[in-house]
Amino acid sequence: MVQFADDPFEFIAPIICIGSFLLMPLGPIFLPRFWILCIFGYFLIFLGTQLNHLAKFYMTAQSIKKTINEYNARLKSQDDDEKSNYALATDSDLTDMESSLVNTYDSDFLVHAFVIPNYAEPEALVRDTIGRIAIHKKACTNYVIILAMESSETYHRTKSENLKEHFKDKFLQFVITNHPSDLPGEARGKGSNISYGARKGTAEMIANGIDKSRIIITICDSDSHVPELYVSEVEKAFSRSQHPYYRVFAPPIFFGRNCFKVPAAVRVTDITWSSMILANLSSSRGIGFPCSTYSISWKLADQIGYWDTDADAVGEDMHMTLKCLFKTEGQARMAPIFVPINLTNVETEGYIDNLRARFVQAKRHYNGVADVSYTLRSALNLPTYCVDANGVGGKPPTQSHAKLDENECTTFWFDRIVIVLKVLETHFVPVTSGWLMFFAVPLMQFVFYPPEGYGPYLDPNVNPVLVSSFYLGVWNVLKFTTLFLPLPLFGTLGIYENLHRFIDIEFFKKTKEETRTWKNYFDYVSMPIAAWMFMTLPSNIASCKRLFKTRDQYVVAEKAFMES
Repeated sequence: MVQFADDPFEFIAPIICIGSFLLMPLGPIFLPRFWILCIFGYFLIFLGTQLNHLAKFYMTAQSIKKTINEYNARLKSQDDDEKSNYALATDSDLTDMESSLVNTYDSDFLVHAFVIPNYAEPEALVRDTIGRIAIHKKACTNYVIILAMESSETYHRTKSENLKEHFKDKFLQFVITNHPSDLPGEARGKGSNISYGARKGTAEMIANGIDKSRIIITICDSDSHVPELYVSEVEKAFSRSQHPYYRVFAPPIFFGRNCFKVPAAVRVTDITWSSMILANLSSSRGIGFPCSTYSISWKLADQIGYWDTDADAVGEDMHMTLKCLFKTEGQARMAPIFVPINLTNVETEGYIDNLRARFVQAKRHYNGVADVSYTLRSALNLPTYCVDANGVGGKPPTQSHAKLDENECTTFWFDRIVIVLKVLETHFVPVTSGWLMFFAVPLMQFVFYPPEGYGPYLDPNVNPVLVSSFYLGVWNVLKFTTLFLPLPLFGTLGIYENLHRFIDIEFFKKTKEETRTWKNYFDYVSMPIAAWMFMTLPSNIASCKRLFKTRDQYVVAEKAFMES
């Protein structure tokens, strides 16, 4: 049943999806002049945005390299000092000296609450993720694990208690939350689990005497490898920010843990996904979106009413950032943290099953198209509908903990436009580009210049490329432009390959044989399959589903994991 009485913006996604598909064959016949100009404008805008993303991606790649090189230089300096001191120290001095080796940006002020939502994930995978956090220097003194379980998962209590026992005395606190599956108005998913876990977990932290102003909430997937350098860089950015409590700290994502165990099409898809996130981080206005892993202050989460839990907040990382931007009238901003978070690709037994599992994940990701309606309503100051973790509906409070800068208040109207354009690009380029870039020009060529034995489909007297020198010129430029459309993508992938090897070798300390080589360039042969199967089709399905607002089952992407 269609449910648009209260939200006409929900029509936008289906109209863009269905309209772009129908206009490919019908536009050249019934609206030939309009369609030539429309496709010409689309291709120019697409090429311009992709060139901009290429430049931003290069900037992010350079920033990541700089951060890692500085980190390695500090480690080398510490190692040299350690060797020098060891040469002079007596045996009784050794323990004291080891404990004195601290990171440059270590601070005891912030307490990091790692919220790890999971549902039916392998216990070994979650144990590995928490174990990689447990080895950080300040885990015992400044880290709290909030293990966000779903009560509907079979044996969830056994799994959570096993993990808590395994990491006994490794953290300042180890909190387990069990998200009920029947809270009124909630949609089951990562967002609702995070909201419940963050509320309950931080409330327990505060009850145990931890000051609210010290709490930084880090959301990470069950397969996220969070390096210690990420925490250090968050603390560094926090200490240097003019408004630290109004920052969404966003790192790049990187798929390197099991990338050689999955089909090339899955690898290429996640490389492209990672590249889009990296390009988005180099935003001069601080308007961008994290993916998978990010950190915000408890004050900011509490001020805006935590994470939304309705069905339209399925893309919880982007949705939460949008909520932060709008509910603080632009005071909240994204702060990039140039430390890669290593994730796992979707992996299951069997080649076809692996492709199917990635397709299921892609459909879930593109359900985030619901944010189009939320963004437009918020940008126009119209009511937005959400339900909190307690099933209470209505708008979250918008009061601010600090006075907004006059400049931020007066320029947020421009930021609203930027936010809207970024969201529309994020969701509608995947919906339209697969159809228009592959089929629009060939279909127009077929209609304007039908081969012998076909047509004519247009009266020669109204065929714009035959009767108008202007439209003929536009048509020729349009065809020439199509040759340049893939070039920014090729440039991005070339930069990515260099960055991937750099991160593997310089940060994760892999050998050259363990990282990507020139042979992996053949992965990109599968790019057309990856683009259609994991971008065009799932994004179109998600857009059309907005007509019915169906609720999907809570399905997680399968990740095979062997614990070493």
